Amino acid sequence: MVGRKTYLTVLLLAPSLVVIGLVVFFPLLYSLYVSLTDITLRSAGATLVGLRNYQALLTDQRFVAAAVRTLGFVACSVTAEMAAGFGLALLMHELGRGRGLFRAAVLVPWAIPTVVSGLTWRWMFNDRMGAVNTILGSVGLLEEPLAWLARPATAWVAIIVAEVWKTAPFVALIILAGLQMVPSELYEAATIDGAGRWRRFRHVTLPLLWPTLFLALLFRTIDALRVFDLVTVMTGGGPAGSTEVLSLYAHKVLFAHLDFGYGSALTFALFLLVMGCSLAYARQAVR
Repeated sequence: MVGRKTYLTVLLLAPSLVVIGLVVFFPLLYSLYVSLTDITLRSAGATLVGLRNYQALLTDQRFVAAAVRTLGFVACSVTAEMAAGFGLALLMHELGRGRGLFRAAVLVPWAIPTVVSGLTWRWMFNDRMGAVNTILGSVGLLEEPLAWLARPATAWVAIIVAEVWKTAPFVALIILAGLQMVPSELYEAATIDGAGRWRRFRHVTLPLLWPTLFLALLFRTIDALRVFDLVTVMTGGGPAGSTEVLSLYAHKVLFAHLDFGYGSALTFALFLLVMGCSLAYARQAVR
């Protein structure tokens, strides 16, 4: 009986497994194959090069710099997204009248395509006609217009602001679902025991909300590691390559330089980075 149930389970899952294999594992294995065979326009054919492309990664300063920028972007953007999303979720959870309208308004940035939001923020950070300079100048925080996207430090500020604005609602939606699953009886019991708002939040909300927070953190970290379209639209990796992330660097190597072998090695390295972060998170979750 157990063997029959197992057979039926595998049979029902077979179509999904085939699709996952074709969509995920086949491109991954093909990328690994291409990275091990030097297929470029400069070569007459495919020449087995083994790990040469991966050895080149270790001495590629541009790759190292892009990896550092990517990790820095992940650290800054995900931290800000979690904080903003948590605040929005608590606000939506506590609201009474107008809760539905407020939730719909909060989710608007997440629903907008990334390219559209990137173009919008690019115009907002424009040094001549941008709303950011106008607003900051009107309140006395800027004496003259600032070219946000022409300086490395301020360009990163603009990208992170745009990223947080778009994705914080997604984090808020996940956390809100977790907040609504906390039994109200626990809050009532804590109130009877004399616990104030802060103690209820610390000893009731946070412990029960940790799995949800971890899930939101995992999703946003994986997505931030693969950031491409927002950076491409807002800065294109500039100024002078100071905002070039791993996915953008791999795209340039693949499609601008047509170096498919090394470009595939870059994409596989990005995959390993994403997998490493996911496994590290999973290890912390089971502790």
